[in-house]
Amino acid sequence: MANRHLSRTIVMQSLYEWDFNDRVRPLSKIVEHNVKQFAPGLDDSGFIFDLIKGVEQHMAEIDQIIVKTAPEWPLDQITVVDRNILRLGIYELMFAHEVPPKVAINEAVELGKAFGGESSGKFINGVLGTLYKQLPDDVKKAGEAAEVGKA
Repeated sequence: MANRHLSRTIVMQSLYEWDFNDRVRPLSKIVEHNVKQFAPGLDDSGFIFDLIKGVEQHMAEIDQIIVKTAPEWPLDQITVVDRNILRLGIYELMFAHEVPPKVAINEAVELGKAFGGESSGKFINGVLGTLYKQLPDDVKKAGEAAEVGKA
């Protein structure tokens, strides 16, 4: 498993655990435990903590984006796994801009397929695809240029 994919998996698992347990335990402690448990030799755990910090800081905005983008699914009716994969994907797509938009979407869809239910990948792709269409053209073009450079 590539380091970035493993990092996103740990972020998703940590967000899931935090959300599932009513956000009682500090998220940073959950992440520290999960990094030790699932990726003890990971070279760059900074990426994990950057993602967690960003999702946590933008949680209210991200949740509003989910509510607006998937109006037929109230936030509390979206499965805990899907909800937190969306939070991570939306953070990367709308706020972080560290990876090309299509990479952020693909990574979230793959997490949905691996950890969610039968239709999770399609649901996540639909929500993030809708957001992608709303991105300014310059952001999309910058992402496409980055993708070509990585090929």
